[in-house]
Amino acid sequence: MEQGSIETATLAGGIDLQSTVESGQSYLWDREDGQMYEQESAYGGDAWYWTTVRNGEDPAVLRVRQRDGRLEWESSIDADPHLRRLLRLDDDLDAIRNATPGHAVIERASDEYRGMRLVRDPPFEALISFICSAQMRVGRIHSMQQALRTTLGQQVRFNGKIYHAYPTPEQLAATSESTLRDLGLGYRAPYVQRTAEMVAAGTDPAAARDMAYEEAREYLTQFVGVGDKVADCVLLFSLDFLEAVPLDTWIQTTIEEYFPSADRGNYADTSRAIRETLGGEYAGYAQTYVFHYLRSGNE
Repeated sequence: MEQGSIETATLAGGIDLQSTVESGQSYLWDREDGQMYEQESAYGGDAWYWTTVRNGEDPAVLRVRQRDGRLEWESSIDADPHLRRLLRLDDDLDAIRNATPGHAVIERASDEYRGMRLVRDPPFEALISFICSAQMRVGRIHSMQQALRTTLGQQVRFNGKIYHAYPTPEQLAATSESTLRDLGLGYRAPYVQRTAEMVAAGTDPAAARDMAYEEAREYLTQFVGVGDKVADCVLLFSLDFLEAVPLDTWIQTTIEEYFPSADRGNYADTSRAIRETLGGEYAGYAQTYVFHYLRSGNE
């Protein structure tokens, strides 16, 4: 087993691991203590979290916790570069905040969850996760992804315990719709199965990374079960489009209450207006802070 740590003082703006992985951005991490989303506090915890990463073709378990000014990690591989990629540890949070308009709700959210970073999930896993997100609470979306792992994913033994990798496109494509329904996906089951077939056949969601933003969003909507909001989630939380603002229920409510002039009556125009209102280049960061702040019952 390999072990290491990253000093949080070396990260511009620091990090709050709990807020980052429990804020509805990613459903690919789990808490070793089984308390994901169940703590009263949504900030600053020191629990162990785990996910799996691909090391070539073989999946590897990565465990990490935040304690005593460090991110401490354990894995069967050198996890440092994976952590830096998945948790966007090179983002300068101070510079991002300085580039964000100082609206009151954004300031309150940024103060409450200082150190929360965006994630950079693998594109296929992010795509499937957010297809499953329609009309679902974050805890339920998370449990669906864990069910997919446990039932369909490759077993990975680490430190005397069995974990499961997230299923590959080929594994999901070969799974029947009825099996996916039995795992709790409901009407989303055929969307997941057909999208996995598309990816397994060579249609790559990661190709959107090299496109202009609105072209990239349109590209992702070719996948079954993907509308503009899901596409924006994948762009923001996987493909480095930090300007993306997914217009979910929480953000629509935020627009109505705090930024009514950004409501243009349709997704595309409202998206452009709220991106500009939230500062353009890093609008997705502002959106994520506000989403987590409101979902956690702070207002």
